[in-house]
Amino acid sequence: MEAKAVFDAITEHQVTHYCGAPIVHSMLINAPAELKTGINHTVSGLVAAASPPAAMIEGMERLGFNLTHVYGLTETYGPASVCSKHPEWENLDISARTERNGRQGVRYTMQEGMAVMESVTMRPVPWDGQTMGEIMFRGNITMKGYLKNPKASVEAFTGGWFHSGDLAVMQADGYVKIKDRSKDIIISGGENVSSLEVEDMLYRHPAVLAAAVVAQPDPKWGEMPCAFVELKEGANVTEKEIIEHCRSNMAHFKVPKKVIFGVLPKTSTGKIQKFMLRERAKSASAIE
Repeated sequence: MEAKAVFDAITEHQVTHYCGAPIVHSMLINAPAELKTGINHTVSGLVAAASPPAAMIEGMERLGFNLTHVYGLTETYGPASVCSKHPEWENLDISARTERNGRQGVRYTMQEGMAVMESVTMRPVPWDGQTMGEIMFRGNITMKGYLKNPKASVEAFTGGWFHSGDLAVMQADGYVKIKDRSKDIIISGGENVSSLEVEDMLYRHPAVLAAAVVAQPDPKWGEMPCAFVELKEGANVTEKEIIEHCRSNMAHFKVPKKVIFGVLPKTSTGKIQKFMLRERAKSASAIE
């Protein structure tokens, strides 16, 4: 019903710009074919999330939507940076364009600075696309502090920058690639597993509508990825098939040990409520 409302607005009212959560875009991609007819004008959209699945960005492009990834937090006035696209990206194949369109890197005008730094030393990470650090902001659209909570305010601005809690790497071209929320990194056998990376792989399965990955306690490895999956209408897939899909495409220590099927809990804006899933998985850490 929600997908129909969006397509109706686009076709009947000639909507050219909109903003939506990743789950909204997934609904549009997986909507019945008859709802997608009649759009003969360019539709530009924003997706605001930590790091949208590559499969979603690619799917929206195939529908003919011009999607731009923006990033920010409540403490930084919502969008604080944007994936500024380069004209030469249009000459790349869709896979390469999708990878670049999932990056950040350009601060908003009123934002003085955006950096990826080591949280304790406050040293910028190298531009190697590998070394993870914390995304930090400062500027006129960054908050002054938390109301009546001076302790949290001091911690948030350690070193003179606002600590976002989001982890990222710096690409060689100066763009930021968000890897995960610090609380969502899964430490399995001493290896860091990005929940976003696993989710991105889950979204590439043709039966998956929505996915979220959290840490689950494991007696041997400390933590293991646990996947919560919402299937497309009429889809039928087993836990074993989902696990094998991941195992065939990524390092085995990143593969979910358990897959739980069902409707994912979401906010009114469509954001998946991971804290509820952490509680269900009995995650030993990172419960909001």
